[in-house]
Amino acid sequence: MSSIRIVGAGRAGGSFALALGGVGWVPEVMLRGVPLEAAADGVDVVLLCVPDGAVAEVAASIRPNRSCVVVHCAGSLTLDVLDPHPVRASVHPLVSLPSPAVGAQRLAGAWFGVAADPLGRDRVDELVGVLGGRAVEVADRDRATYHAAAAMASNHLVALLGQVERTAASVGVPLDAYLDLARGSLANVADMGPAAALTGPVARGDWETVAAHLAALPAEERPAYEALARSAARLSGRELPDL
Repeated sequence: MSSIRIVGAGRAGGSFALALGGVGWVPEVMLRGVPLEAAADGVDVVLLCVPDGAVAEVAASIRPNRSCVVVHCAGSLTLDVLDPHPVRASVHPLVSLPSPAVGAQRLAGAWFGVAADPLGRDRVDELVGVLGGRAVEVADRDRATYHAAAAMASNHLVALLGQVERTAASVGVPLDAYLDLARGSLANVADMGPAAALTGPVARGDWETVAAHLAALPAEERPAYEALARSAARLSGRELPDL
């Protein structure tokens, strides 16, 4: 069992601390304001759970230690932000962490985007493995693309449901009425993949209905609808005509 020190006690740091504590590890959490120079002393892993924009500054404030792996959990950042530490790694959970209690549950069995210097890979595998997680290697050159996909899967999906809520509310229908439909679509994607799971007017090539949708929507809602309709058409092997 590796010893670990977590820098940051917010949602991510609290989630990791609770999750690791639940499987027998004893993480030490460093709170804001505590001097960080010796954070890498006497432990196998230092996990930086701080905002992306603070990772480089926090890492630079820690005295390098060849026996310690310094790890960040930012999805879009490369290992370079952890220089000059001799052993660097990244462990990014592909789950949202809204609170430590909920986040700890979601970390169990989660997917993690990982990268590591050769000497740090065993520690990364141990950290992911003890949480029952699944690791996917993401090279530094691919981090931005990987994280863009994560934003699409989470943030953009929430934004889309915000559009559903606004559109439905305009005709007196609550968002809750559509959530079973959304859950069913996600379940179909998990079972069959996106292309096979696609249904609706675009999948049928029913452009008259798509045109009626666009005509009914307020002008500010049309660009997002049309962009997603074009994406759906591409997924179905069709091309959205000019409507």
